[in-house]
Amino acid sequence: MLNLSQNGCSVWVASSTEGLLTPTAVALGKFDGVHLGHHRVIQPVLHAGDRLSVAAQGLVPVQESNDNQQLTADEGQLTNKERTYSTVVTFHPHPQEFFTGQPRALLTPLDEKVQQLRSLGVEQLVLLPFDKELSALSPEDFVEKILVQQLQCQRISVGHDFCFGKQRRGTARDLQLLAAKYDIPVTIVPLQTYTDSAPTQEIPISTSLIRHSLESGDIKNANLLLGRPYSLIGVVVQGQQLGRTIGFPTANIQLPQDKFLPRKGVYAVRVSILSKTSDETVPQPQNLGVMNIGDRPTVNGTCSSVEVHLFDWSDDLYGKKLAVQLVEFLRPEQKFPSLEALKTQIQLDCTVARKVLSVD
Repeated sequence: MLNLSQNGCSVWVASSTEGLLTPTAVALGKFDGVHLGHHRVIQPVLHAGDRLSVAAQGLVPVQESNDNQQLTADEGQLTNKERTYSTVVTFHPHPQEFFTGQPRALLTPLDEKVQQLRSLGVEQLVLLPFDKELSALSPEDFVEKILVQQLQCQRISVGHDFCFGKQRRGTARDLQLLAAKYDIPVTIVPLQTYTDSAPTQEIPISTSLIRHSLESGDIKNANLLLGRPYSLIGVVVQGQQLGRTIGFPTANIQLPQDKFLPRKGVYAVRVSILSKTSDETVPQPQNLGVMNIGDRPTVNGTCSSVEVHLFDWSDDLYGKKLAVQLVEFLRPEQKFPSLEALKTQIQLDCTVARKVLSVD
């Protein structure tokens, strides 16, 4: 059953391959996080103008063909007859969730992923239903039935470590060979790396590395690998209003259930208030503040919450949609002997956060 909708007036999202915009230029992968490495995989399927626009933003260089030749501004420009739709093809649910039966928290739940893909110039997102039938396809059948027959691929881009087909038997090189039978060029993009200073070494950028950085509170590293601040986006709902009693009112944010949360504790943050028509990839006016993620042990909290205190703010935020950008981890969550001790610590947190945000 086709479930086709248009998010942000630019990216079509489909949960099947029927009725898609074809023919397609496809970037294949899971793309959770849409990080700098993913940008490079997506770049070859964008139209020439979009590629140049993305490169101009400092996201990716305009390069990488199969033989590592430099792309020029004119290469890849399409005539009307050759028009293809830049398409990201991923899987839902996440394959790991399918095989383990355990829910998997995501760096970019669907709405965030769509917004990030939109900012790169992607026209279409296809969520292949990852089920028993799809997981049993051989690499040959995946290429013929999905890529050729259903998606009508004209070109494909994948990361160097891409695997597909039953038991992940197919490699990126296998895909290149299989697609060549249908005259479909495949770009295999080398792993994007960054330099770690201690010790100095080139480390591949990956979703798992970003998750590890967030789990350990290394926000600066996570943001570096993402190419943007890691953000929590949700609606303000009513909480216990305990913050008001100690002079630090907080906004309790309800996040998507599958959003990946970083380490519990206190963060320096920048917060944007989004309207219903806001494009989350476009810079919005920002407010400074501190955020706490955790169980609130001092007041015997029983469940995790995400609460933000905005500096110099007094207006009502209930029902508002906030985008909270994480700038720096300040301290882990801890239990204080009294509310007065908690209040003193929050005052210190705010002082530190203001300093951090003033130089960020």
